[in-house]
Amino acid sequence: MEIDYTFILPCLNEEKTLEHCIKEIQKCIKDKNLNAEILVSDNNSTDNSVKIAKKNGARIVICKEKGYGAALINGTKHAYGKYCIMGDSDGSYDFYYIDNFLNNLNNGYDLVIGNRFKGGIEKGAMPLSHKIGVKFLSGYANLFFHTPIKDYHCGLRAYKTQSINNLNLSHPGMEYASEMIIIAKINHIKMIEVPTTLKKDLRDRKPHLKTIHDGFRHLNLILKLSINRKNYKIEREK
Repeated sequence: MEIDYTFILPCLNEEKTLEHCIKEIQKCIKDKNLNAEILVSDNNSTDNSVKIAKKNGARIVICKEKGYGAALINGTKHAYGKYCIMGDSDGSYDFYYIDNFLNNLNNGYDLVIGNRFKGGIEKGAMPLSHKIGVKFLSGYANLFFHTPIKDYHCGLRAYKTQSINNLNLSHPGMEYASEMIIIAKINHIKMIEVPTTLKKDLRDRKPHLKTIHDGFRHLNLILKLSINRKNYKIEREK
């Protein structure tokens, strides 16, 4: 049977929050009558994340290469759905209210990205340094690429699986978030931004994000792609 949607959860030691996310997605699938699957792309977790995913009925694929981007690339390549919905496994995104994302996919958009500044950020969900960094890096990218995206780092996105797989995205770290948007723009992928909310995550540990280190990786990637954009143009079959 063909599947319409694959919900991808990149996972690295998320035993405290993974079950919450899976159950939230399952409620969304049931209440909205979606033909969908839940796929956990596990980044070699050393806790009970894989056991929890199996217990809750998710499909699991293991990503041996370390990194947020690597896990999402792996998940997209193994998705059964015509469309993918990606989001973090820490409880910070609400998977239930994704109607705007799905409606835009069905209206012909290949890539739909959330904007947390338009939808609302819960107190304590994003430190001031991250808010400044996201706005700066998004503005910096738009100086070169003029995309319709103002929140380059929102982790809640929906996209046509084949369209994103065709881009041959390759960056394994957090800069994958920028790579997806920029290379999609270079290849004239139809994209749109929609409001979404960000909640304070449910973890009892620090996030994997390294603010300064990952920020510089985003900066370097944006500059690299702006200089060599012709190299990232995908040849289309005639």
